[in-house]
Amino acid sequence: MFQSFTIILSISALFSYVNHKWLKLPTTIGLMIMALALSLPMGLLEIYNPPVFHQACQVVIDINFKTFLLDVILSVLLFAGALHVRIHDLSQERVSVLAFATVGVLISTFVTGILLFYAFQLIGYPVPLVYCLLFGALISPTDPIAVLAILKEAKVAKSLETKIAGESLFNDGVGVVVFVSILGFTGDMESAGASEVLSLFVEEALGGIAYGLALGYAGYLLLRSIKDEPKIEVLLSLALVLGGYALASLIHVSGPLAMVITGLFIGNKLNTNAFDQASKEHLRLFWEILDEVLNAFLFVLIGLEILTIGFEYPYLLAGFVTIIITLLTRWLSVFGTYQIILPKADHHPRKTVLILTWGGLRGAISVALALSVPVFEYRELLVFITYSIVVFSIVVQGLTIKSLVQRLNLSQA
Repeated sequence: MFQSFTIILSISALFSYVNHKWLKLPTTIGLMIMALALSLPMGLLEIYNPPVFHQACQVVIDINFKTFLLDVILSVLLFAGALHVRIHDLSQERVSVLAFATVGVLISTFVTGILLFYAFQLIGYPVPLVYCLLFGALISPTDPIAVLAILKEAKVAKSLETKIAGESLFNDGVGVVVFVSILGFTGDMESAGASEVLSLFVEEALGGIAYGLALGYAGYLLLRSIKDEPKIEVLLSLALVLGGYALASLIHVSGPLAMVITGLFIGNKLNTNAFDQASKEHLRLFWEILDEVLNAFLFVLIGLEILTIGFEYPYLLAGFVTIIITLLTRWLSVFGTYQIILPKADHHPRKTVLILTWGGLRGAISVALALSVPVFEYRELLVFITYSIVVFSIVVQGLTIKSLVQRLNLSQA
């Protein structure tokens, strides 16, 4: 595992250099495109040199994408992302963010699942409805890791940026809870009723928020008490995130939501006089660098993950159909939610809905959740279409969101 980690980290560093010097693409997109480009000739080795191909696959397999993301680095990336979001800006968009992160996710989950169920019937893949709904749950949340990285380059108007960033931070945690709830119907909880699922949802979501507030406040008190040792503050903050996330799984609350709340709490306290300038600079610089390094590693790993995904040519049609359905349901969920909240301050609701639809990127979390789906007849198909949507989302939507923002005159003033 250490060798595999070293190899992929070295590739990430090399690709980052190439992208910075020549490609000049947004970092996450550039790294993922180069990793995909590297995977294609490596895939041919399966025909001409199978031993080398299997060794290349083993490098990716040894990392264990699902475990590496969900159990190791997700806490760091969510905390680092939330650290830079201002609560004042978020509070101004609180109705929109809350609605998109809850109602929007639920609408998208069930509409995607139902449409996919009938679409798969038509193209000859009779996937059970519960697994289609499971796919709807894992693909509906926008990925904060991908979204926040792309937003840095897009220069979206501040209110719109806050909507997209806030939604991606919170709907990620909500989406994981919905996924876990539906997953119960595929296993030992087949007889579970709506009340059990609702109870699990409330326990995970509300418990995660309450736990995040408590963790953030405790961390703030600890960090504030050591004003003259920035290095210890950095170490404490890292222990707070990793240890706090590990404890969340033991007490059965949402770790992703807890890390978002903790990051928001501590990040906004950094703007007060409770911390001296050296502490603020050390903490912000450490988490910014760690965020960049892990993002680079993660998006290279996503690109290389294609080596381990099962493929059949009929899957291409399924992938194309699913991309269309996912974009349609994203638009429906955003449009439907916007009709419910009717924000009076928005003078361009149609443009906002379009940007929120196209800017709703899917990323690594969807792939990790797809890989955690229990083995059944069409599992490889679900993993493939999830990967297809993530690649389309990051490469196509990510590369065009900036020009779309400029064309609609929604850039920062």
